[in-house]
Amino acid sequence: MARRTEEEYDYLFKVVLIGDSGVGKSNILSRFTRNEFCLESKSTIGVEFATRTLQVEGRIIKAQIWDTAGQERYRAITSAYYRGALGALLVYDVTKPTSFENISRWLKELRDHADSNIVIMLVGNKTDLKHLRAVASEDAQSFAEKEGLSFIETSALEAINVEKAFQMILGEIYRIISKKTLASSEPGPGPAGGIKEGKTVLVSGSEANNTKKQCCSA
Repeated sequence: MARRTEEEYDYLFKVVLIGDSGVGKSNILSRFTRNEFCLESKSTIGVEFATRTLQVEGRIIKAQIWDTAGQERYRAITSAYYRGALGALLVYDVTKPTSFENISRWLKELRDHADSNIVIMLVGNKTDLKHLRAVASEDAQSFAEKEGLSFIETSALEAINVEKAFQMILGEIYRIISKKTLASSEPGPGPAGGIKEGKTVLVSGSEANNTKKQCCSA
């Protein structure tokens, strides 16, 4: 359905997925953009991105979701992809305490490299593995409140709250951009703002196209 209006949009919002390798970032991406889940998905090498056009508060938003690699050796590559991001999903695996403990480090990196006004959401993924849960929702909620983040738990496998997570973060970005646009006498928002009608940024590049990969190819 979105394909028909793929090039007709009011804003383009770049959102990055970050967190340890194996927490389910690629499946959150594929569930949101293609409604697919790949049980045998391999570690993302470098970066991949996908887009989806949807309505947020009556405006057409093209969401460009970037999946940054969780492995340490790709840190230098992923750092460049924080630039221009308006939102970030900070993902951990509710069955892996280490992935939750590392959230503080990912958050620091995000704040070091990204725009200071970036909207950040903490996401606890794999809630379908109830019998293996090792990170309490209350602990994550407490951390999110302390750091000023929104928080949600998801299951990419069961398609629970993935759509809601993106709707929430895109809605928050839109509200911030709308306020900036109203408050400014400039014809368009600044470099950290949303992209007004017809303009795109940060998608240039054979670099991005060359590193884009396919998941679940039949």
